[in-house]
Amino acid sequence: MKDDRALVLFSGGQDSTTCLAWALDRFAGVETVGFDYGQRHVVELDCRPKVRAKIETHFKNWAPGLGEDHLINLQALGQISDTSLTNEIEIELGENGLPTTFVPGRNLLFLTFAAAIAYRRGIRHIVGGMCETDFSGYPDCRDDTIKAMQIALNLGMDQRFVLHT
Repeated sequence: MKDDRALVLFSGGQDSTTCLAWALDRFAGVETVGFDYGQRHVVELDCRPKVRAKIETHFKNWAPGLGEDHLINLQALGQISDTSLTNEIEIELGENGLPTTFVPGRNLLFLTFAAAIAYRRGIRHIVGGMCETDFSGYPDCRDDTIKAMQIALNLGMDQRFVLHT
């Protein structure tokens, strides 16, 4: 595992672009991974290559560190999710007290798939834009959830990944 490389969960939106910039400023090599899960806000996925291209042309100090991009098809997640991010459902608080934008297991799956890529690519650091202070009630954005995922991924893959959020 290379300690100077990172894999960024990169949707193309504001949070993940900030994470990409953060990683490019700290690691010698940074790869990106995006997930197509049938989300309604597909515009972010459309922005991914454009943002990467702008980084390469406008941030010459980061461009050499920008590595391979991966796009993973997770349409099955959209098929089993009954949320306002994957269906034409009103954005509101659900009966369970969570916003209808909550896609159960989304970040858990994202981190698991990212770790599988990082394992294959020899990358120790995985960077995601989920944040407890901005989690909108999403349980898979809590710090405890992320710490538990790091432990589970490390045990399950016999590696020492570091999750940065």
